[in-house]
Amino acid sequence: QVQLVESGGGLVQAGGSLRLSCAASGRTFTNYALGWFRQAPGKEREFVAAINRSGISTLYADSVKGRFTISRDNAKTTVYLQMNSLKPEDTAVYYCAAGSFAVVTTALYGYWGQGTQVTVSS
Repeated sequence: QVQLVESGGGLVQAGGSLRLSCAASGRTFTNYALGWFRQAPGKEREFVAAINRSGISTLYADSVKGRFTISRDNAKTTVYLQMNSLKPEDTAVYYCAAGSFAVVTTALYGYWGQGTQVTVSS
């Protein structure tokens, strides 16, 4: 079992920045790739970013590429999502997830956090 707890969400104006954190506990952190997903009201959960076990390889959704950065600190067993140049359409509940591979497919992540709300005002 891996437990994931997100933090760092909040209300920010368009153009602003937020950094989300996801602290992991339980099984060996470096055994897992990590991903960030988001879900807006009335929409399906969608992929945002992922990072492999070593932190060398990352993957981003086209909608956030160049604005968001995913990183991980294996010593602190924490994954981060730095979000810059935020837009109102980034408003959603953001979830971190752990799985075997850094992929875009929601179903391939076996462990999920409870989510943190990000609201971007125009």
